[in-house]
Amino acid sequence: MKQGIHHTGIFLTLLTLAGSSVACRQASALAGEVDVPTAVVKEADVQLKVLTTGALRTKESRAIAAPPIAGGTLQIIKLARFGSQVHKGDVVLEFDPSEQEYNLAQSRSDLMQAEQEIAKSKADAAVQTAEDQTALLKAKYAVRRAELEVSKNELLSKIDAQKNILALDEAKRALTQLEQDVRTHSASNKAALAISEEKRNKARLAMNQAEENIKHMTITAPIDGLMVVHPNLDSTGGFFFGQALPDYHVGDQVNPGSSIGEVVDVSHLEVYTQVGETDHSNLKPGQPVDIQVYPLPNDKFTGKVETVGGATAHAFWDDNAKHKFDVTILLDKSDPRLRPGFAARVIIRGDQLSHAVSIPSEAVFDREGKKIVYCKRNRGFEAQQVKVRALSDGRAVLEGIQPGTVVALVNPEARGSEKAKENSSGPQLAPSAK
Repeated sequence: MKQGIHHTGIFLTLLTLAGSSVACRQASALAGEVDVPTAVVKEADVQLKVLTTGALRTKESRAIAAPPIAGGTLQIIKLARFGSQVHKGDVVLEFDPSEQEYNLAQSRSDLMQAEQEIAKSKADAAVQTAEDQTALLKAKYAVRRAELEVSKNELLSKIDAQKNILALDEAKRALTQLEQDVRTHSASNKAALAISEEKRNKARLAMNQAEENIKHMTITAPIDGLMVVHPNLDSTGGFFFGQALPDYHVGDQVNPGSSIGEVVDVSHLEVYTQVGETDHSNLKPGQPVDIQVYPLPNDKFTGKVETVGGATAHAFWDDNAKHKFDVTILLDKSDPRLRPGFAARVIIRGDQLSHAVSIPSEAVFDREGKKIVYCKRNRGFEAQQVKVRALSDGRAVLEGIQPGTVVALVNPEARGSEKAKENSSGPQLAPSAK
């Protein structure tokens, strides 16, 4: 009887503990049952630091492109070397002007021919006008003379009078036809002159365009800076998917308007980087920054936070992009050895926190979108929600936990599950020999 009561009490105790575990969502692992490393929550003054990586980029650059000239590809005959220092006004890109020079010569020839045609049209029109005026005078005189002969009809026979009338009608018809021909000649001469003038205008426009194109064949640096040559996107042969394209070089054929390179201002470089939501709340413009540029490992650079993005950066291929914020850092001074694209390690020195409560950052875990720590309670660990104020030098500055609390550095629930699996599997027995 006592033994039955004893078993019933144990069952009720286990049931109560299980219900409490479900209600509080606490870790069920006992400290003595699993090997869980721990750390103590400390209170001390903390210098906030944000460690991240970024890349150098220029604040100003100007594109160098092939001129938008119609009529086919252009051939590069001069191109500034990649990485060379150029000054405003220096020739950095030049194309073969042979085709445009031919177009210019052809247009000049067409212009001269059109001007000669205009002169000839005007001369022909003047001769035609003079001839027409002479013919008109003769025709008018013939009409007048025929009219005088008709006025004598009363003294003449009917036959002669009829002849005079017919002669007058013929003279008038000739005059009318001649006047119509004169108008036709005038319109024809004006049309011929207009055609010749249109040829002249077209040739002059083509000549001016060719001259302008020749000027655009030579491109100078718009600013002082570093010459950067782009990959040859106009290349069409001998390359496969995933293979890097070569840069543009002298002799390449390029399409009009193609971007050949750019001149970048290296006197004002900045570092571009991204930080997470926790670090974002502790950053502000003007904070000092220590910069280590990887290609120059023995040199130290400094700067200041220039901008902190207020909106979240997003990229559809990056699931974590919604947790990233853009940050730009302006270098305190320029260095001729620095180049855009150099990778850099960045340490942003934030505010000094007094009496900050912190633990190692690996002691903070995510569970259902909340930050929790596992606090040691008696013989086990309990999950406790906390608020992370900042991450600095491998430590998490927290709110919602007391100094002196012992916390787990690994997830005791996961560690307990691993231990249980090991115990359940037991030692492996060798098969018996037959």
